[in-house]
Amino acid sequence: MATKHVTIECIKGDIAQQPDIDAVVNAANAQLKIGGGVAGALHRAAGPGLEEECRPLAPIKPGQAVITGAHDLPNRYVIHCLGPVYGIDEPSDELLAACYRNALSLADERELESVAFPSLSTGAFGYPMGEATRIALSTVMEASENCQYLRSVRFVLFDDKATELHRKTLESLQRAC
Repeated sequence: MATKHVTIECIKGDIAQQPDIDAVVNAANAQLKIGGGVAGALHRAAGPGLEEECRPLAPIKPGQAVITGAHDLPNRYVIHCLGPVYGIDEPSDELLAACYRNALSLADERELESVAFPSLSTGAFGYPMGEATRIALSTVMEASENCQYLRSVRFVLFDDKATELHRKTLESLQRAC
């Protein structure tokens, strides 16, 4: 499914196993350290060099994104985004959208053609999946139009329910365009 020149797809899978993608996005914590969920999976797969490279970049604020090498991951880069904690970091919708916009901006600055996102802020940070999905997809559709190099955005989801929600939301947003 294409938005102008950018294809957006939603799959069930492991964000740490996307060898055909230039950069994967980490649902980071403020200190950019190994954690649970996506951050834990990416840090474990990347090896200790990732945390070492992240150390001088921390802390980051909600909505902010920074980029590092991918170390032992099969990608060129990892883009670390700190999503908002739902109900605490406000305005949560603007901060969540900023994560996606800032990640795509960093990717385009590096002339990357493909980026894979997890569902930011929906795990331990408690963002409701439906609302987060709509914000994520609409932001990526809009922001990708300004990207010169980007050709492919993949949402890599943890389970069937999240994958189906992302696919249906994407179809609905594309029909509305």
